Amino acid sequence: MTNDQWNCKSINELLKAIENSKISLETIIDSFYSRIEQCDPDIQAWQHLISKKEYLNQYYSNEDFYKNSVLKGLPFAVKDVIDTAGIETRMGSKIHDNRVPSMDAAVVIAIKKAGGILMGKTVTTEFAFFKSGKTQNPHDPKRTPGGSSSGSAAAIAAFMTPFALGTQTAASVIRPAAYCGCVAYVASHAEFSLRNIQPLAQSLDSLGMFSNDFFDLILMRRIIQLRSDLQAKQNVKENLRIGVYSGDQLGEIEPEMQHAIKGFMSRVQRESITFVYLPEDIDIKALADHHYKIMAFEVARNLQYEFHTGLMDEYITELIHAGLNMAHADYLQHLQSVEKIKTDYVNWMNKASIDFTIAPAAPGIAPLGLEKTGQPFMSRPWQVMGLPVTTFPMAHQQNMPLGIQLVGKFHQDDELLEHSDYLYKLSQSKG
Repeated sequence: MTNDQWNCKSINELLKAIENSKISLETIIDSFYSRIEQCDPDIQAWQHLISKKEYLNQYYSNEDFYKNSVLKGLPFAVKDVIDTAGIETRMGSKIHDNRVPSMDAAVVIAIKKAGGILMGKTVTTEFAFFKSGKTQNPHDPKRTPGGSSSGSAAAIAAFMTPFALGTQTAASVIRPAAYCGCVAYVASHAEFSLRNIQPLAQSLDSLGMFSNDFFDLILMRRIIQLRSDLQAKQNVKENLRIGVYSGDQLGEIEPEMQHAIKGFMSRVQRESITFVYLPEDIDIKALADHHYKIMAFEVARNLQYEFHTGLMDEYITELIHAGLNMAHADYLQHLQSVEKIKTDYVNWMNKASIDFTIAPAAPGIAPLGLEKTGQPFMSRPWQVMGLPVTTFPMAHQQNMPLGIQLVGKFHQDDELLEHSDYLYKLSQSKG
């Protein structure tokens, strides 16, 4: 196998190859850096990339540790709102030029303890909101990669690194993963420590992960949780009942996306899988509005320093003005309204024995233009309820991926990831 093929392998495949002495870590790293050299000048996924020499020096300076570790010195990347010791964390803003943290975020520490080596920081939109960074879509440079975890999604989709971290407050993981065509996972709210990660809206912020393989996400999730049971049990439930939400009430869904959802349902349809449409009396649309209001209120209070510099983009400035003009009592009412709708949704799932819900991951394929990152409305309802979500490509239109969302139950993230892998492979085998 030539060097340029190893970068397309999953973490689990690479680990097996290293353990069976089929390949050296250095050859694997050569493959990833060759890929970066080949395609990142166009894609521009990296905000900060350590050199290959620096990477290998780090590995060989502690080779015994890495050889005996879980991850064997394999690379990972993190979004540039996640603190990394000794490496600039700018949060996509000139306000924080030359900000170099002295301490890693807790999630970065966990991966390093397992033997991962930080390859670099990926591009984010300004403060993980709407102002675009420099990254382009790997499938079409004229189209947005989505945001705010644009660099992480693009780096994974282009096979420049096997795993990347992101964050999601609205649609910042699911949308770019769908637009770029990789698999991704957003954790249940408060599932992971967010220490030393730039807060945007504390009621909504969640950690996200990108890869091209769901079992890599399962492994990395468990590593970050410091668990001893690192491998999935592949325990897929029989007789799945899957809720279906079309997304029409939230905004305009492109016909190609609607067709792709129906095609996915057709490909995975079998006696053991039943689809049940979400009742219209569960006000999912209202959740999107509550999400925006809660986000505005909390962002206005989290980014006071940056706001008063007068150097922020118009998009986030408008959001902060909306939050500053909101009364605290109204903010609390939005939180309470979310809890009521969430109760209605959970009660429906329990009564109808629903395991998961599927929905479009975005209105359609990545839009043309780099000045905006696409509409976030398809993720807002699930994010404001704090539910775990995955996405994977289910179809293509104009050579661009179309992504589906799979929404799980609160803190049942393991089950969601294992069933996402099952449904993804099932849809591919039938497609």
